[in-house]
Amino acid sequence: MPNTGVAPSGGLPKGEPMPGTVDVDRPDPSQARRRATIYEIARAADVSHQSVSRYMRGLEMRGSTKTKIEKALETLSYRPNLSARALITGRSHRIGALTHEVNQYGPSLVIQGATTAARQAGYLLDVIALDLGDRDEVDAALNQLLQYDLDGILAFASTDDVKAAFEQIDFGVPALIAAEEEDDQPGASFERPGVGQLVSHLVDLGHKRFLHIAGPLAYSSARNRLRAFETALAHFGLQPAGLTYGDWSARSGCEAIMALASDAIPTAIVAGNDQMALGAMHALTERGLAIPHDVSVTGVDDTPEAPYFTPALTTIRHDFREQGKNALLSLLNEIGEDVDHPSFLTTPTLVVRDSTGPVPSPET
Repeated sequence: MPNTGVAPSGGLPKGEPMPGTVDVDRPDPSQARRRATIYEIARAADVSHQSVSRYMRGLEMRGSTKTKIEKALETLSYRPNLSARALITGRSHRIGALTHEVNQYGPSLVIQGATTAARQAGYLLDVIALDLGDRDEVDAALNQLLQYDLDGILAFASTDDVKAAFEQIDFGVPALIAAEEEDDQPGASFERPGVGQLVSHLVDLGHKRFLHIAGPLAYSSARNRLRAFETALAHFGLQPAGLTYGDWSARSGCEAIMALASDAIPTAIVAGNDQMALGAMHALTERGLAIPHDVSVTGVDDTPEAPYFTPALTTIRHDFREQGKNALLSLLNEIGEDVDHPSFLTTPTLVVRDSTGPVPSPET
């Protein structure tokens, strides 16, 4: 995935400034990393260096003095020095992030959202991608991460096993295990994971025979989507025409549909993600069926390729970057920053394209 704004997972960069200094941007590249002292800031603001020191420590001061210092910092294109700020605040302003699916569409955007939110809050996010199939590698990566002076750990867990593994670790600092919330409470809305919106859309088109291609049930997201599918059908007085399982890949979606008997093919397929929907569409075409004339197909996630499927895929859009931001803000609250407790889930959006259409008439 793009690595914009993600700090290396190793030690501090070479040339880390000495405590008590700040960076000043200059048009001249040779001056781009020049450090300004509090005395230079004081001269620019026409205040005492003691006042600048008080400002840096977040202490109370007269409004006029504070305004002059902030104007001087803006003029100097001030950038905080993390080492100096750590001495003042007692925090390193560094957060460790653990992930195990950085090559997947949704998780990669979640990491991007967390990285951006950390940067905006004045923190640096050190990202480590774990190979959970190699326990020794996981232990080595965690030991390396915990050697550094971190304010918190953000651990992204998609599966039950990963979540359980993280829960056994004593991180030694505030930690948040970011996993999709289980939507299993009585009366939970079937609209929440977005699958219910797909079912409603298809019911409006006249469909009554639905099949769901579920993701691996070790994933809370797969369980939530399956539960929403079944709850939505019950809401409309319908029963599933079929249920099969994939592993999130296009191959598994294709195999699921190719394995169906001819009389078991529904008029509507609700796949657990866009990749399985793509595989299902390929299988339907191989079997001589037209989309959406014979069968309507939907997915979940709204991947960048979804508008370019043949036909373009009707799907559910999730704001993965917002999920990453919310997870980061929740951790900051645990660290002691004054932020809210947002939900890891966000509001899904139905995106209607060409892969869904009216239920075929008996004559066609």
